[in-house]
Amino acid sequence: MGGQTAENQSPSTDSSNHTHSHSHSHSRRRHHHRHRKHRSKLYKAVRALFIVLLCLLAAGAAFVGYLTFHEYRPADRVKIEVVGNAKRTLSPGQDLKILTWNTGYGGLGDNADFFMDGGKMVKTADIARVTENITAIRDEVARIVPDAVLLQEVDFHSDRSYSIDEGRFYQAAFSSCDSASAYNYKAVYVPYPVPPIGHVESGLMTMSAYHIDSAERIQLPCPFKWPVSAVNLKRCLLVTRLPIEGSDHELALVNLHLEAYDNGEGKTAQAEMLRAFLQEEADKGNYVIAGGDFNQVFTNANAAKYEVTKGNWVPGELDASKYSEGWQLLMDDSVPSCRSLEVPYKDADKETFQYYLIDGFIVSANLAVTSCEGIDCGFVSSDHNPVLLTCRMIQ
Repeated sequence: MGGQTAENQSPSTDSSNHTHSHSHSHSRRRHHHRHRKHRSKLYKAVRALFIVLLCLLAAGAAFVGYLTFHEYRPADRVKIEVVGNAKRTLSPGQDLKILTWNTGYGGLGDNADFFMDGGKMVKTADIARVTENITAIRDEVARIVPDAVLLQEVDFHSDRSYSIDEGRFYQAAFSSCDSASAYNYKAVYVPYPVPPIGHVESGLMTMSAYHIDSAERIQLPCPFKWPVSAVNLKRCLLVTRLPIEGSDHELALVNLHLEAYDNGEGKTAQAEMLRAFLQEEADKGNYVIAGGDFNQVFTNANAAKYEVTKGNWVPGELDASKYSEGWQLLMDDSVPSCRSLEVPYKDADKETFQYYLIDGFIVSANLAVTSCEGIDCGFVSSDHNPVLLTCRMIQ
């Protein structure tokens, strides 16, 4: 009976085992199918992500290539066109009034801070405020009536100033003057920060009530390497030459805006090139006046009252002792020439505000200086105050 029972149970057991085996096999196939399906989805997701990353990388490379292709690469020396209607010519022994002013591209009035100086703003003014600022600058220059004016940060066609041609604006206002302009900053597109700065065409402008015989752009050393150089400033000297009646010599006006945001090497290299150029001009017997925004304080200036507090931008130092005897390095310490852009100025505490002394003149020995005067405009229309030099050409 036991044998029969075993015999009778065997098919049932085999059938159960077969069913279990078939079910297990089917389950494995379904699991394997699900696993393959999951792996397929994962593969597709990774592949899609890789393609997206590859496209982004390609787009980024193409964009950098575009910026590089359009990088402003001026020659070391470029002749600049002189425009205007100045009829007068300088005379020997003449008195001169020369004004320098960093105009802050019409966008850095008392309402503005700026991200590069610890502030938050990129777009610092609307079009109405830009127009208001450059109009106030024009009116102040007209009030002072200088013989020549050296302007820095003049926008010719920039997104930040709504493509207003500020150079043409000033030229139209002083139509009886000769003028010349040179790029200090030209970039097809500046992609940082957020929102980005965008397109920039900006630079130096010199206007003179006396005839300008010629003008030249001289490239200064650039401390920035590619790809940063493709969208950064290419600083220069704008040299205008004014003939003097009955003389073989001339007045060389040098408009400048030296490096601000580097590790110090750029400032030093640019300052040394400036010194060498000025000495070369003086050795020819020319009258030489260099003016502008040095972004450095002269070591012979009394800048103690403008001590830099922790966290603020620190200007460089221009070593006055490197200039030979007779050179006059001039800054007016009674009036700050520049303010910090860490916060807007309008409602700030003026007593504790961070000020700087970085604008002034370097004058050759054959010019007798009467005064170098900072003019306090309250930083309403620019983050810089104008500085006025009064001197006389020694015969």
